[in-house]
Amino acid sequence: MFPIHRGRRLRVNESIRSLVRETTLSPDDFMFPMFIAEGENVKVEIPSMPGIYRRSIDLTVEEVKELFALGIRAVNIYVKVSEDLKDNTGKEAWNPNGLMQNTIRAIKAACPEMIVMPDVALDPYSIYGHDGIIKDGDIANDETVEALVKMAVSHAQAGADFVAPSDMMDGRVLRLREGLDAAGFQNVGIMSYSAKYASAFYGPFRDALDSAPKEATVKVPKDKKTYQMDYANRIEAIKEALWDVEEGADMVMVKPGMAYLDIVREVKNAVNVPVTVYHVSGEYAMIKAAAEKGWLDHDTIMMEQLMCIKRAGASLISTYFAKEAAILLNSK
Repeated sequence: MFPIHRGRRLRVNESIRSLVRETTLSPDDFMFPMFIAEGENVKVEIPSMPGIYRRSIDLTVEEVKELFALGIRAVNIYVKVSEDLKDNTGKEAWNPNGLMQNTIRAIKAACPEMIVMPDVALDPYSIYGHDGIIKDGDIANDETVEALVKMAVSHAQAGADFVAPSDMMDGRVLRLREGLDAAGFQNVGIMSYSAKYASAFYGPFRDALDSAPKEATVKVPKDKKTYQMDYANRIEAIKEALWDVEEGADMVMVKPGMAYLDIVREVKNAVNVPVTVYHVSGEYAMIKAAAEKGWLDHDTIMMEQLMCIKRAGASLISTYFAKEAAILLNSK
């Protein structure tokens, strides 16, 4: 009790604050999401995500080398697929010579120790912009899962360390585990997007990949709310994460990040596997826009948000700030 106890004794200066700090950040806490484009020497900035680019494979490889030198040990990769390769089956997703597969091979050849976690979902390959196959006006869950297994196995064959299913189909983690094991890839892990909410924070990401749901001449769902989670729900997130762990997930993810820290902590308390948090495109864009206006100090708010995500229970943070934050941490 006061005056015997004075909490401010532990806040007197930065030296004592650093000694008693409960949570710390380092570059190996981060995973960097990367967007891949066809061609050579291609680097196109995404307008709604300043500083983030779609890169061709050659420039992606150079960027991966820089990331690894900074201490970042994982990349999560997404591809911008040509319109003429899209259909309702997603068959380009398991083309052994597809853009994703060639990217995985190139990264692992140039930087073998970088952990590569390719996205597993059909929306970049879908003419409708959905994460699954459309049948009778809805997402055909089980047919989609069959396609995802083919996709994941092709990623493993190309050299992926983990596959990262972001589709939110029921039962896909179990089927992916069975499919990978049957193909001889017992050591390829699964980082499951377990609590992925139907969020408006994904807008800039969908600009980057042209993966938003599209109008069509046939009946299709107008949004992704039949498979992504209702952001009003908390218990459902715990249930989904526990199911994924039971089905064989090596890591589970909560997405988005800052607005969902209560979910991060709940999931962390419930599971016995690492929890990844996706600090998503809209969260990134808001900081960039506010900093450009002079309303927020960019580096200070960036580091505060990342620290808060780690404090909430994240073992790994997938963030578009990964490179900037690593540079800042390495400079101290």
